[in-house]
Amino acid sequence: MSREIANRIEYTVTCISEFSYRHSLSYQHAYLYLKKHGGIAFLKDCYEAEHLLSIEDAIDDLTLLCKRNGGNVA
Repeated sequence: MSREIANRIEYTVTCISEFSYRHSLSYQHAYLYLKKHGGIAFLKDCYEAEHLLSIEDAIDDLTLLCKRNGGNVA
C-alpha cells in the first residue's frame, strides 16, 4: 500500500471518529450517516484540500455538507 493511500485512510478514519465524538454518535452510526449523506465521498474527493485544514474545520464542513444532503445531525 502506498503512503498516500495509507494517509487517506488514516485521515478518513480520524474524521469519522471525530464526527462521531462531536455529534455523540457511535462510530458505526457516524460512518453510516456520513456514507448516506455524502460525507465519505466528500472526504475522498476533497482530500487534497481538506487534509490541510484542522480536523475541527473538516468536521464543520462534513456537518454542513450532510445537512445540505438531507442529514439532520445538529
